[in-house]
Amino acid sequence: MELKNNAKITDNEIITGLRGAIEHRATWMGMMMVEAEKEGHDAESFTRKAILNCGGFHGNNIIDKQVGEGIPQFEKVFLPENTKKVFEMDVKTCDEDKLEVEFHYCPLVSAWVKQGYSEEQIKLMCDCAMDGDRGIAKACGYEFSLGKTIAAGDDVCEVKFSKK
Repeated sequence: MELKNNAKITDNEIITGLRGAIEHRATWMGMMMVEAEKEGHDAESFTRKAILNCGGFHGNNIIDKQVGEGIPQFEKVFLPENTKKVFEMDVKTCDEDKLEVEFHYCPLVSAWVKQGYSEEQIKLMCDCAMDGDRGIAKACGYEFSLGKTIAAGDDVCEVKFSKK
């Protein structure tokens, strides 16, 4: 499988720097999971728990920064312009019921490819990383669903937050 993960925004120094920081984070994550497995630990289990907790922490920060309640207010804090550019996001829907976003580029996947991880490892690491968004959704009182993913060979990642 060939991953479709080619950045279109390549001439913005700030976005390139932010992507580098996210790749660095993904590199740590991948290396920690591999080392944990080598030592006989259940790397997936503790990675998921830690990232879910991190998402909850960030979700609480989002709540504190929101002006008013509701998904449109959540979107303003959760997806500032630079974040949208880093992941080359298109907001497909943002209303009182749901936020649907397509990602066209993923710096985490880029890092894992550079590290030489297998397709299966990249899919697993991606899903573990998405536990951060699952934690954000939980903290903010929303449902979360993940559709297509770049890590699975799709053209986009589909992320949805919706009212419970």
